[in-house]
Amino acid sequence: MDFGQLRRGLDMGPAAARYTGLVSAIRALGHHVEDLGDVVVPVRIPVEGGEASDYIDEIRGVCEQVYERGKQVIEENAFPLFIGGDHSIAIGTVGGVSHDRPTGLIWIDAHADFNTPETSPSGNIHGMPLAILTGAGDGRLVDLGRTGAKVDPENVVIIGIRDVDRFERIRLKKSGITVYTMSDIDEQGMGTIARKALMKLIHLKRVHLSFDIDAIDPVEAPGVGTPVPGGLTFREAHLFMEIIADSAKLTSMDLVEINPILDQVNKTAKLAVDLIVSALGKRIL
Repeated sequence: MDFGQLRRGLDMGPAAARYTGLVSAIRALGHHVEDLGDVVVPVRIPVEGGEASDYIDEIRGVCEQVYERGKQVIEENAFPLFIGGDHSIAIGTVGGVSHDRPTGLIWIDAHADFNTPETSPSGNIHGMPLAILTGAGDGRLVDLGRTGAKVDPENVVIIGIRDVDRFERIRLKKSGITVYTMSDIDEQGMGTIARKALMKLIHLKRVHLSFDIDAIDPVEAPGVGTPVPGGLTFREAHLFMEIIADSAKLTSMDLVEINPILDQVNKTAKLAVDLIVSALGKRIL
């Protein structure tokens, strides 16, 4: 899905991950994998002079499907892995996996995605999903799947942000969400940050990881729509995935914002697949 912003190409992200060998790479770890295919996404009809907010009904329709898929897989005691697509899909992914019990959320991203229609400079919905999941924003999206917030801000940890809008920053500081910026990672190291994040959520039986590939530095991950210099290195990202795999706390995951149109010989999609298999248990030795 690419309705959450105006730049095209993110709808091809899942195909790029499949082409790069996602399913076979996970199976090579010894996991049973069932590819449930894509949810139904309507054809995007350009709106001249429009904004991403013009597509709220389409986003809601897609996310309702994603919500039900996530809810169903969790009920089957399986691990749902979602591939996007723009980060708006997290409205459905996080909502679905948290349907019947509190769930911790680790949000790795260059951006906070904590805007509302009132604070967003762009109006892009992919800059709002975390706000929506905590109960703020357009009611059509906030109440998707079930009424109100899907996660408690106290159970949310953001890692890697480095580009936050002015009024979004004010909202974030008042939210109760735990935030580790790139400056924190520079000072403390990814190992320390990862362990602090897991300790924050240790009281919860479920933890969902929402990973926006633009958290990685654009040199390593060029195929993204909103690149921001100074991001995570290849090794920092893998270290986080290895630590969360060792913790055995991860129960669901989405990886989003792969844009093959902007990629270089599928470099970003390959990195995404490598990160996913690290989170699911792949080791150097």
